[in-house]
Amino acid sequence: MTNFDKASLYEVITKAVVEELHNQVLPSSSTTVPSKTQVPVGISARHLHLQQEHADLLFGAGYTFTKHKDLSQPGQYACKETVTIQGPKGSIEKVRLLVPLRSATQVEISRSDARGLGIMPPVRKSGNLKGSSPITIIGPKGSVHLQECCIIADRHIHMSPKDAADFKVTNLQKVAVLVEGDKGGVMANVTIRVSDRYKLDMHIDTDDANAFGLKGDEQLRIIDIPEYGGSENGDW
Repeated sequence: MTNFDKASLYEVITKAVVEELHNQVLPSSSTTVPSKTQVPVGISARHLHLQQEHADLLFGAGYTFTKHKDLSQPGQYACKETVTIQGPKGSIEKVRLLVPLRSATQVEISRSDARGLGIMPPVRKSGNLKGSSPITIIGPKGSVHLQECCIIADRHIHMSPKDAADFKVTNLQKVAVLVEGDKGGVMANVTIRVSDRYKLDMHIDTDDANAFGLKGDEQLRIIDIPEYGGSENGDW
C-alpha cells in the first residue's frame, strides 16, 4: 500500500470513529445531580443556655424572658436578658441568654474570652459537658457556680435531612470548608449536625470569624468530605 493510500485510509477511519462517537448516546453531566457545596455562615458570640433551676436562681422563679431577636435555627431566639460570667482571673458582663431553656446549663465562649477569664475550656459539641470548665454565672437575682459548664463550641454546620442528602454528608461527619478573600484559608474539623429541627447554617465563633475576616452571612464552600461519619444525634 502506498503512503497516499495509508493516509487516505487513516482519514476515513478517523472520520468513522468521530461519527460513531457523535451518534452514541453518552451519559450527560446534566443527568447527574451534583452535591451542593455552598453554606451560609453565622457568627456566634459568647452566650449561654440555662436549665429551669438555674434560670429561677438567676432571674427569680417564674420569670418570663423577652425576645431580642430570632436566631437562624427555627424556634430559637436571643433574649434581652444577659448575665455576667466570672472565672479565676476576670469576668465578662452582658453575656446573652438564648432560649428555649435546656436540660443542662451551658456557657459557650471563645478562646480569647477564656484567656481573660483564666480558664481552659475544651472544644466540644454542644451538650457534651463532662470535663468542661467551671464558671460562675451572676444574674440580677442571684448566682450559681458550676463545675462543668463552659465549652468552646466546635465549628459545625446545621442541616436538615434533605440538606444532608443534597450535600451527600451524614450526621457528625467531619468536613473542611474553604474561605475566600484577603484572609482566606481552610477551616478543618467542621462537624455536620443533622436534624429535622435544623435550618442550613454554619456556626463559628468570633475568634474564627476574626481570623478569616468574616462578618457573617457569607457563602462558604465545602471542599473536603472524608469517607467517615457517625449516627449520634447532636444537640442544637
